[in-house]
Amino acid sequence: MEHKAYDTIARILRCDKDDIIALEKHLEHRTGKRGVLSKIMFLNEEKIDERLKKFGLSRNARAKDVFDSLIRTVEDHDADLKKAINGDNSGTDFISIVEKVKEVADIPKGYFIKKEKLTQFLYNEPPRKVMEFLGYDNPIDLVQKEDLFEIMSALRFIEGSEWLNERFFRQYEVLTPDDFEERPVEIRVLSEKWGTYARNFVEKKWHNVSHLKEFGSIFVIPISLGISGETLRTFSLVFHYTHEIPFYSEIVKELTKEPKTFAHNLLSLLRGDVFDQKLVVDEKMRFLVVQRYLAKDDENDWRLFVPRINPEALHWLRAEEDLSKLGVALGYSGKELHFWKDFDWVGNYFRDDVGSEVLVSFDLVDTVMSLIKQKEMIKYLYHQQEALWNKIFIEYFSVDELEKYARRNLLRGYFEI
Repeated sequence: MEHKAYDTIARILRCDKDDIIALEKHLEHRTGKRGVLSKIMFLNEEKIDERLKKFGLSRNARAKDVFDSLIRTVEDHDADLKKAINGDNSGTDFISIVEKVKEVADIPKGYFIKKEKLTQFLYNEPPRKVMEFLGYDNPIDLVQKEDLFEIMSALRFIEGSEWLNERFFRQYEVLTPDDFEERPVEIRVLSEKWGTYARNFVEKKWHNVSHLKEFGSIFVIPISLGISGETLRTFSLVFHYTHEIPFYSEIVKELTKEPKTFAHNLLSLLRGDVFDQKLVVDEKMRFLVVQRYLAKDDENDWRLFVPRINPEALHWLRAEEDLSKLGVALGYSGKELHFWKDFDWVGNYFRDDVGSEVLVSFDLVDTVMSLIKQKEMIKYLYHQQEALWNKIFIEYFSVDELEKYARRNLLRGYFEI
């Protein structure tokens, strides 16, 4: 089983088997835990068999049949959720989704930019497209007559990334710890008036949920794409951000201890900078801390082939735990939502119709995104692969240790064990 565990894990993670063996030897020495990779792969197969049995499929099933069964499950759970929150299956009730998230999620207060500081930034760099859309000639009227939460949200989908990065966010270079305060995370559905302008943004992102870490806000644009799985996808994304924002908020709070480097480090954090310098090979075991899904941009990025942990995958793990809690809160209508809990890292190879072996991810996010892109025959796998790296670390240490290492080393980009 050991050799098979090395082979399978290396294949799923697209790594050299010898590197996986070296990783296990080092972590065995560090923790005293033996047979961890074999345990993970045994559990992986056990979970897959459990799902195949539920689908009425054998372990020799074709990849397409397994994939289609996962897609149907998303659609079924989505239909149940719609019925549970608005009594029918006619549309997506975004306001009810937000209210249910607030009931279920345990969201701590965070450390965010003071609202008066953001108001000052809007005066300094007026968002001309937002003002034109709303019919204002000057930023003073805009700020006095409109909701700051909605203005800040609209910057994301109206002004464009070039203006945000080159003009508005440049102002963050003068921020100090005194410009931050503790307050609750705010989750809201935006007014209907933004719908028309935001449609291109939503269609490009393939979802209508976004956030501003530094403002402590999660916003839902009230636009339906009419795609299967929309209610389940929206719940998942909002839950995800309820974990992501506090995670970054804790790092920001820690940064305030060093006022001289505060603004520089804050901007690095908000940009999502990722360490990109190959480390010297020696006897030390190093893990990268990667806060993005690199495979989205380049599936052959060198950082995808070395040991790492990913806080994004941790936020998704907790979002899927929240979905399970939501199922309990909804009673019978949500009884199947625990289906996705602790399956984020599960996956393996199945043969396609011509006999080639293809990787099938049992992760909720990969399945939902594959459903969106189904017509284009695009399958998503990278959420499962990042979650598997996290799973390896968690089995040797713990979820809490993973979060601790991620927070402490995010800006540095790596740590040694």
